Amino acid sequence: MPGLEDLYREIILDHYRTPRNRGELPVPPARHAEGHNPLCGDEISVFLDVERENGVDVVSDVKVTGQGCSISQSSASMMSQAIKGKTVPEVRALVRKFKGMMSIETDGDEPAADVPLGDLEALQGVVKFPVRIKCATLAWNTLTQALDTPAEHV
Repeated sequence: MPGLEDLYREIILDHYRTPRNRGELPVPPARHAEGHNPLCGDEISVFLDVERENGVDVVSDVKVTGQGCSISQSSASMMSQAIKGKTVPEVRALVRKFKGMMSIETDGDEPAADVPLGDLEALQGVVKFPVRIKCATLAWNTLTQALDTPAEHV
């Protein structure tokens, strides 16, 4: 379907040209992780502010820095938009859903069928190019590292 592929291409290019949530958050209190894809040189840093609200951890803010190809940078931008304001369990479900779309199994957990991907679906064509899957998932793997890193308290 050429029209849909054109739309997806435009979404990816828009996020590459005008990345969302660029920058850094102070560490600590923000959680931070760095990811690198040595095959193509992509680099991503993810900064997360996670706050406790009503007994649940919520991603209150996210910033991303880095450099690399349009796929890695667009994926990071779309990811940052998708997770802001979500609970940590919702973010983890979104990670599983995204990786499932990329044909990557995650710890035996099935991706939640009811998790909407929205603009992230624009990256589904990456699966046709296996070497680019690492580009698309770099930010997501780095996000998982940041979530698993306990925040340091001053």
